[in-house]
Amino acid sequence: MFEQVIGQKEAQERLLQMVREDRLPHAIMLCGPMGAGKMALAIGFAKVLLMKDNSQAMLEKLEHPDLHFTYPTIKLPSMSTDHKPVSEDFAREWHELVMAGPYFTMNEWLEQMGGENQQAIITAGESDSLIRKLSMKSSQGGYKVSLIWLPERMNIECANKILKLLEEPPSQTLFIMVCEEPEKLLETIRSRVQRIDIRKIADEDIKKALMEKRGLNDDMAQRVTRMANGNWLKALEMLSVDSENELFLDMFQSLMRMAYQRKARDLKTWADRMGALGREKQKRFLDYFMRLIRENFMYNFHREELCYMTQREEDFAKNFARFINEYNVLPISDLVNRAIRDIGQNANAKMVFFDIALQMTVLIKNAQ
Repeated sequence: MFEQVIGQKEAQERLLQMVREDRLPHAIMLCGPMGAGKMALAIGFAKVLLMKDNSQAMLEKLEHPDLHFTYPTIKLPSMSTDHKPVSEDFAREWHELVMAGPYFTMNEWLEQMGGENQQAIITAGESDSLIRKLSMKSSQGGYKVSLIWLPERMNIECANKILKLLEEPPSQTLFIMVCEEPEKLLETIRSRVQRIDIRKIADEDIKKALMEKRGLNDDMAQRVTRMANGNWLKALEMLSVDSENELFLDMFQSLMRMAYQRKARDLKTWADRMGALGREKQKRFLDYFMRLIRENFMYNFHREELCYMTQREEDFAKNFARFINEYNVLPISDLVNRAIRDIGQNANAKMVFFDIALQMTVLIKNAQ
C-alpha cells in the first residue's frame, strides 16, 4: 500500500500500529515540510483502510467510492458569480495529477487547473459538498475516508463547518489531513485531530530512490541528495532541465549586480518584471531569495558540508558571498520576510519588489 512512499518507514509503522491496536482516531493530521511524502503516506494509509477483496483495482486507480478528496480550488471565468468552487469541479484534473504520482506542488496543481496567477482556497461550498458525501452510508460496508490536502487553505466559513463535522463525525469515517502550515488552522480544529509529525526524508532513502527510480549513478545521486536536504520534490526539481530555479537564479543575479551598480532605472524594470508574475510564483521566488542569502552567508565559513547549492549557484557565490555577512544578513532576512508577508496580503507587488531592489543597494554597500 505504501509502495510510492520514499522512506518514512517509521511513519508507516506508526499508522499501521494504530490499525493493529484498534485505536484509530476519527481524524489525523500529517504535518511536516514540503516534499516529505505526506500525501504519499495519506494515500497509502487510505488504501490500507479501504482494502477489501474486490477493491484493489478501484484503489489502484484511486476511484474507490468511499475515498473522498478535498483540495484547494480556484474560480474560473466560466463559473457563475455566485458559484463557490468545489473539488468536484476539478475532479478530472486532480485525478490526472495524483495518478502521475503523490509528490507534487501547489504550483503544479495551479497549472493543472489553469490558474497559475490565482490563490487556491477551500471554499464553504466544499464543506457543504463534503457533509453531503459523508452523510451517506459506506458503499463497501467499511470506512469512509476524507483526505483533505492543505486544510490551512480553508476560508473561515469552510473551517467553521469542517470544525462542526469533526466535533460530530459520521460513523466509520476517518479524516486524513495533509498539512504544511498547521499554525494557520483554527486552534479548535487542531485540538480535534491527532497530529503526526513527518520528518524530512532520510538522505540514504533519497539517494536509494534516485538510483533505483531515476537511474542516477552514485556520485550524481549523492550530489542531488545533499541539495535536496530531505525533500523529494527538490530532488525531482533538480533533475528537471527547465527548473524554475534557473529563472530565479537569473533574477537574483540580475538584482544583485544592478543593486551593486546602483542602476535605479534598471532596478525599476526588474521590479516591474517581478510584479508581473503570479502571487504564488512571487512567493516561491522570495523563498528562493531567502535560501540563497543563507547559503551565501554560510559560504563565507568555507565549510562545504554546510552549503547546499547547485554548481551554478556556487559559481556565483565565489564572487558574491563576501557581500553577505554579519553586517547585513539579518536586515536582508527581515526585508524579505516583510515582502513575503506583504505579497501574501495582496500588496502591490511592483512596489514590494522595487522596495527590495532599492534597499539592497544600501544593504550590499553596508557589507563592504
